[in-house]
Amino acid sequence: MRPLFHPAPEDLQTSAILHALADPNRAAIFANIMRAGCVEACSALSAVGDRVIPKSSLSNHFKVLREAGLIRSERHGVEMRNHARWAEVEARFPGLLVSILNAYAGEGPRMEDGAAERLPAPIPPDSGSSI
Repeated sequence: MRPLFHPAPEDLQTSAILHALADPNRAAIFANIMRAGCVEACSALSAVGDRVIPKSSLSNHFKVLREAGLIRSERHGVEMRNHARWAEVEARFPGLLVSILNAYAGEGPRMEDGAAERLPAPIPPDSGSSI
């Protein structure tokens, strides 16, 4: 199997993070991984609002999040376990993730496809990684 690419913390780029979280579905997937701590089945995150993201699109969303440095994916047999890299991103770019997720949370129902329902409530700036 081909190894998964995970950028080192010093190689994280704001442009990649902004691109990854520009899609409301990816932002919702990332928020759910943060809330869960570890997500063992990618398909558990396939429902956004009242529709289901196809497997091919879901795989691409995870790839974009992983290559931006937002999540770490580990293979365990046939499962892929995903962990948020909140602390690493926060150490490199303090407040960036809080600002982005709070902006989405503030948009509420204007977000497409019901993705707002899956984003966390606004995050206080001093909350660190306690989501």
